[in-house]
Amino acid sequence: MRPVNVLVGVDPVVCRPAADPAARAAHHAIRHAVFVEEQGVFADSDLDPRDAGGPRDTGVVHVLATHLGRPAGTVRLYPTGRPGEWIGDRLAVLPEFRSAAIGGPLVRFAVETAAARDGVLMRAHVQLPNERFFHRLGWTTDGPAETYVGHPHLPMSIALSGPTTPWLAGPGRVA
Repeated sequence: MRPVNVLVGVDPVVCRPAADPAARAAHHAIRHAVFVEEQGVFADSDLDPRDAGGPRDTGVVHVLATHLGRPAGTVRLYPTGRPGEWIGDRLAVLPEFRSAAIGGPLVRFAVETAAARDGVLMRAHVQLPNERFFHRLGWTTDGPAETYVGHPHLPMSIALSGPTTPWLAGPGRVA
């Protein structure tokens, strides 16, 4: 009889806030690999004040997705300053993991995290080829293409419902 190699009840994709220095470094390394090196969206770095730990990063959540324990993708989310409104951005998946369905869990994690933090609406600027992917996840296109970071992107949004995973609300927010 041949041995069976099957994972049952174990998801190979895990999304978590990048809370420690190693996770944060992996998060930024993936963004750099995708947005600077691969796509050329940014010339030298995609980092901005929301990544620096300064006054503009209030409420910023840097998310790292791993696939079977290996860093594979990222997303960043933060409140806009308008009550209940959040932005999701810097969604990136390393090329070698794109066939492993990392993007969906990252987007769903971001949406649920914003909802758990009293969000009612999340917005994003999405690269044109990714519009259908976001539609499949429940997002709506909010208008024609706009120039965002020098490239055409579509404004999109999704209404947020209450969280199904209370721990995503963060420290001190769990009921």
